[in-house]
Amino acid sequence: MNDYERVARIIRHLDSHHAEQPDLEELAAHLGLSRFHFHRLFSRWAGVTPKDFLQCLTLEHARERLRQGESVLDAALDAGLSSPGRLHDLCVTLEAATPGEIKRGGEGWVIEAGFAETPFGQCCIGNGPRGICHLAFVEKAERITAAEAILASWPKVELSWNHAMARRIATEVFQPGVGTHLRALVRGTAFQLRVWRALLHIPHGGVVSYGHLAAAIGRQGAARAVGTAVGANSLAYLIPCHRVIRETGVIGQYRWGRERKRALLGWEATHG
Repeated sequence: MNDYERVARIIRHLDSHHAEQPDLEELAAHLGLSRFHFHRLFSRWAGVTPKDFLQCLTLEHARERLRQGESVLDAALDAGLSSPGRLHDLCVTLEAATPGEIKRGGEGWVIEAGFAETPFGQCCIGNGPRGICHLAFVEKAERITAAEAILASWPKVELSWNHAMARRIATEVFQPGVGTHLRALVRGTAFQLRVWRALLHIPHGGVVSYGHLAAAIGRQGAARAVGTAVGANSLAYLIPCHRVIRETGVIGQYRWGRERKRALLGWEATHG
């Protein structure tokens, strides 16, 4: 069990016992660790104490971040939605697959695929001629399952396994240096693409609501449609769909697991 899996277990335990306000001793015992070892493990992963991290997952904290994040998003979009950059070290150029490319299903392409460890568990990354086209968190490094997910979008590509490539890209995505720039390719409708490009403007550590995101792209009242587009994102973390939460401050669901979404948001809040 890696550090992220231990943190996810703690988040699940807190969901079930939040009314009891479990203390450090109880959380450590839940993992079968001493209080000292649990505190050290958690602090190494999160960069802060368990108490400070868990505070970042409270409803009150989420509401405050909503208020702050929405004003930041407005400023970013006012500066130009067509800009490809995210407002922090990692810059992503998001390109849309053409109708011809979609019709051909990637015929003639070679997509390199591989597994890599991240602070939030293992992921599978696919990288093709036009950039990163697949990034998904996985529970097990199973080539068959991972290949099926990639081939669902690009059924006629040739897959070549390259774990060194995946580790390199994972480092650039999750630990970007100043000016790190990545190219990504997505399949989607014009509306989905507009939503995904707007997501790139939500800064590290920020969150926005579905309703505000809809208003920001000029689709006031289309929160449900925006939510569907957010959920269809196939590039985990690279397109930060985890930074969209409900207007009430409730974090909500996530394609790659509710606990992972909460861990992502808590981790980003402490690494701003």
